[in-house]
Amino acid sequence: MQEVDLYRPLKHFLTQQGYEVKGEVQHCDVIAVRGDEPVVVVELKLSINMTVVLQAVDRLQISDAVYIGVPKGIGVLKKQRKQVVKLLRMLGLGLMVIDPAAALGSVDVLCDPGEYKPRQTKQRRHRLLGEFMHRVGDPNAGGSTMRRGIMTAYRQKALAIAEYLQEHGETKAAVIAQSLTEPKTRAILYNNVYGWFDRLGKGVYALSPQGKTEFSKWLTHDQTAE
Repeated sequence: MQEVDLYRPLKHFLTQQGYEVKGEVQHCDVIAVRGDEPVVVVELKLSINMTVVLQAVDRLQISDAVYIGVPKGIGVLKKQRKQVVKLLRMLGLGLMVIDPAAALGSVDVLCDPGEYKPRQTKQRRHRLLGEFMHRVGDPNAGGSTMRRGIMTAYRQKALAIAEYLQEHGETKAAVIAQSLTEPKTRAILYNNVYGWFDRLGKGVYALSPQGKTEFSKWLTHDQTAE
């Protein structure tokens, strides 16, 4: 398939809506005009990448109605459709998916150009700041992709409990909670997310073999990212 294969079905789609359509006008792939409305500019591409996005953004100097037109079935829209549409909306761009194989072709408008105001979620912001405030130090270098995982505030609490059990042996959860002044001690021991703890009896826990192996490795984790 070539980009030119997308032109005929797109022109038919726009013409049916009353636009006069012409191709390759002043380096723009497609121009559509209808009365006194803003000029519609469509850049035809076989995929969505940074090159076409930058090109489309540049076309915003001509009109507020700029679309990217791509063929139906491209990989990025199968895998990341929601994210792609969100990005283009944030940039004020529209997106058309064109199927030249259909009778007379078909065009599906996934989003129209326009001002985008993302809806902020207080709950997500609360979780973000909560993790920030409860995490001790700065144990993760920004941009790192540690195979063993990221040091979180929850993991730091579990490590403190594991270290206590390593030093004192089997202990009641209530005693550990009081010693560490950590109100979530019982829940962390009971849920045993990392498999570090063994329940020996009612409210009594010890460090599991897995815990003995893993927690010491985490203790060597830098507490402050350089």
